[in-house]
Amino acid sequence: MSSAFVEELQRTTEEEAAGGASWRRGLARFVRNPVSLGGAVLVAVLVTMALAAPLIAKVVGHTPNELFSDKVDSFGLPLGPSRQFLFGVDQAGRDLLIRSVYGLRTSLFVSLAATAIATAIGVAAGLLAGYAGGWLDNVTSRVADVFLALPIVLVAISISSVCSVNATGCAGGLIHPGTGLVILILVAPSWPYLARIVRGQTISLREHEFVATARALGASHRQVMFREILPNLWSQIIVFAALMIPTNIIFEATLSYLGVGIPPTTPSLGGILSDATNGSLFRYAWWMMVFPGTLVILTALGFFIVGEGLRDAFHSSSE
Repeated sequence: MSSAFVEELQRTTEEEAAGGASWRRGLARFVRNPVSLGGAVLVAVLVTMALAAPLIAKVVGHTPNELFSDKVDSFGLPLGPSRQFLFGVDQAGRDLLIRSVYGLRTSLFVSLAATAIATAIGVAAGLLAGYAGGWLDNVTSRVADVFLALPIVLVAISISSVCSVNATGCAGGLIHPGTGLVILILVAPSWPYLARIVRGQTISLREHEFVATARALGASHRQVMFREILPNLWSQIIVFAALMIPTNIIFEATLSYLGVGIPPTTPSLGGILSDATNGSLFRYAWWMMVFPGTLVILTALGFFIVGEGLRDAFHSSSE
């Protein structure tokens, strides 16, 4: 083995070690930032609240769809906050606190699932397109352009309307209005952005010397992509995913507000807000707008702060 080859191999090892050190520096910067740490605490509290929704319902003694008709007056106005109903009740006499925590649970599940799926698709598509190039790169880029050009809200409303006509759904029963459809709608416009980022970085990294060294040592294309290139992209992928979550939370609330996807029997924050605007009910029952709206804002804000904190931390550690 020549001395030049040994030096090149040593340089590759040093670059990998520097990448690990950059990760540690980035996480240290994130923890030292009080704003970022506060956002992480806020996210942890909200996630814990969502996971504990069944426990909270058990302690309070109310289920999310349980009706308390005596808590709605003869004019159809619901009861406001009280000791028995901390968030008041909605127009149907359901406990708004329980419905809000279950709605938070639904929003987090949908947004996190959509983010995970979009991240997996975006990373796979971008990595393959950037590394292989040629026709695969062209096809992937054109498909991404098609998804980015879709008027996604109109598509969501159209699909939901068409598939709601029959009990069996549409496309031979493959598509049904509900949580799964909302997740797919959220994934559609999300993955192309990450695919473009990963593609551009992969094109840059595949020309680096440590990739040439790995090939010279007999590494396969698969090993080069997943052992050499992908580890250098994780910080950007995590930051993008963290910033994608609040976008999906707002988008899911918007779709639920429009009555697309999530069925009325499943509590969602957007659905609760939609109920509050039905007949301008929020003018008299302000709690139906304030409490679920505050949860939407806090959840999106918490994840946004975490995403911005991660971006600043990893950007500073790479300088």
